[in-house]
Amino acid sequence: MKIKSQRDFASGVMFLAIGVGFAIGATSYSFGTSAKPGPGYFPLLLGVILAILGSAVLFKSITIESDGGDPIGDIAWKPLLLILGGVVVFGLLLPRLGMVLTIPILILIASLGGDEFHWKGVVATAVILTIGSWGIFVKGLSLTIPVWPTFLAG
Repeated sequence: MKIKSQRDFASGVMFLAIGVGFAIGATSYSFGTSAKPGPGYFPLLLGVILAILGSAVLFKSITIESDGGDPIGDIAWKPLLLILGGVVVFGLLLPRLGMVLTIPILILIASLGGDEFHWKGVVATAVILTIGSWGIFVKGLSLTIPVWPTFLAG
């Protein structure tokens, strides 16, 4: 077997592994039915779909020829670390600072990982995503997510 696209091969393996991991992890939750899905329903289906997608990409990587083997380039460490760091900071700060402050902080940190940074775009994105998240998760789904910082919500 000859790998004809290194990028597709690595992506396929990653998607397949994550999909199988999610599907296996979801089996510890109740599945429910299609009419009344349980907590394991969505992760299992998402894992299966991701594994199928990974398998398709993996198959493509060994069957379709690409120029020069489509090698994997250098890892872009700055965007990777800033985006992952933003997600970690979001998870740590959400219970204390609430959605109104934490989402803009996440947007700011993640946007620093890009090649171009514009304050107007960051502010607009933060406002839209904060209002949208509040509308979907707090109002629409009635989830108990802290909206305001703990020192203001009391």
